[in-house]
Amino acid sequence: MASFEIFGGKPLKGELIPQGAKNEALQVLCAPLLTAEKVTISNVPDIVDVVKLISLLQAMGVKVEKVEKGTYIFQAKEIDFDYLASEDFKLRASSLRGSIMIVGPLLARYGKGFIPKPGGDKIGRRRLDTHFEGFALLGAKFNYDAGEHFYSVEAKKLKGAYIHLDEASVTGTANILMAAVLAEGKTTFYNAACEPYIQQLCKMLNSMGAKITGIASNMLHIEGVKELKGCFHRVLPDMIEIGSFIGLAAMTKSEITIKDVSWDNLGIIPNVFRRLGIKLERRGDDIYIPAQEHYEIETFIDGSILTIYDAPWPGFTPDLLSIILVVASQAKGSVLIHQKMFESRLFFVDKLIDMGAQIILCDPHRATVIGMNREHSLKGISMTSPDIRAGVSLLIAALSAEGKSTIHNIEQIDRGYQDIEIRLNNIGADIRRIG
Repeated sequence: MASFEIFGGKPLKGELIPQGAKNEALQVLCAPLLTAEKVTISNVPDIVDVVKLISLLQAMGVKVEKVEKGTYIFQAKEIDFDYLASEDFKLRASSLRGSIMIVGPLLARYGKGFIPKPGGDKIGRRRLDTHFEGFALLGAKFNYDAGEHFYSVEAKKLKGAYIHLDEASVTGTANILMAAVLAEGKTTFYNAACEPYIQQLCKMLNSMGAKITGIASNMLHIEGVKELKGCFHRVLPDMIEIGSFIGLAAMTKSEITIKDVSWDNLGIIPNVFRRLGIKLERRGDDIYIPAQEHYEIETFIDGSILTIYDAPWPGFTPDLLSIILVVASQAKGSVLIHQKMFESRLFFVDKLIDMGAQIILCDPHRATVIGMNREHSLKGISMTSPDIRAGVSLLIAALSAEGKSTIHNIEQIDRGYQDIEIRLNNIGADIRRIG
């Protein structure tokens, strides 16, 4: 198990280029399963979850050619369905939550799809009902082997339907969408997720010959087509990494420019950081954050304590609440963080409390942060990363802290952040990978 040793308290200065978006990449990498033609995808992040998915696709029979760093050509002429019944498939697919999104394309093109119960972050219950209810409405039959924890769906021919999701699941929307594009007739898809990553998937599928309208709304209309062709697609920059870098700049009193952020796809993210008192400005398609000694949290207009909570897009992404919580610890003022979507994502706050932060964990979903206005610095400690986003939040806290911190289980950070210590060390951080 690898660890980071971090020597904190150093201001950083320079430019950071965000990686390709992890959450988009895990979706669009499954789309080549819908066609026998070549699909080229660029700006693919070199992170553990993406490498695992590419390896899984290769094992399934997809030909993968690496053109250059971040650019791949995929061709799924034939799929080895015998492999999908193997123990190796169960082992690989169950280690990666994103593997669930191979089911929709397989079902659409071949009439059957299989997946073991996927893994991923331990951040609470993340059910798959939405995916399979959508497949069932398109005419598929669903089976779950409780003993083997193995899901399967089959359909002789998918048929368009009216689908109203019970929750705006991002992966559920992606999976059902990829099934519906080859279904016979028209599908109306209501309460669909509308994140930029879903918009990207829709645009990619349309460039492959699909007929999807309503993109960027929560009602999609899909006219089924008989087959799809190849295409070229570029992955957006990762909005979660961009938000992480904004938080990093504030906590470490650093002057940082984040390059090529695709500002128009960031939604309310910049404004939420501004509500914490963080100064940032748009320069073309870059974000410039000046070095700030202090920043003050806004209150509501009646003077009551600000609440920041997650919500489906275009609300604030749950993946950045951990960052917001850490950044608030050194602000002037207080804020209530309400994590509505996952019940275990706030359990890392005990490490921040050990570092000296003033945080009250109200329940599994809510924490009150009493900002210290830099009157007391966080102190370095030894800790363990429980999930991707908490891991980076702890890394940011450690970079702002006095003395040495150690973060164990950094494989969790590697799942979502590409060469993070190299990129941060290049602008003045002191992070050492051990083990």
